[in-house]
Amino acid sequence: MGRLVFMTQGLGFYEVTNEIREWAKSVQLKDGLLTLFVRHTSASVTIQENADPTVLQDLQKALANVAPENGGWLHSYEGPDDMPAHIKTMLTGVSLQIPVVDGDLDLGTWQGIYLIEHRRAPHRRSMTLHYLGS
Repeated sequence: MGRLVFMTQGLGFYEVTNEIREWAKSVQLKDGLLTLFVRHTSASVTIQENADPTVLQDLQKALANVAPENGGWLHSYEGPDDMPAHIKTMLTGVSLQIPVVDGDLDLGTWQGIYLIEHRRAPHRRSMTLHYLGS
């Protein structure tokens, strides 16, 4: 079990694949299943294409359309981006499971792991990593 901390610069997708690969190597994982869990209600984790940055721009636009800041939300204690952030987190999820084969994450050619920050302000985000296997 481990924990990684990421500092975001506000709203956006942050690729964390390399940091997670480095952690996997440092604890000498072999074959099994790695679970990633983001410990927040306004940030999430996903696997997405890491070759064309316009994919991430389009995804950010789609999330903004699904949960706009001017949606008339009742919950706004931390600002107009607060409730939309909760909705986006619910839709994108806070956990992933990734197979580990021969000590490496078994990701596809164009797959990257992304921490998604759903708030406009920078935040310190924590991710728990749990491994089952040899």
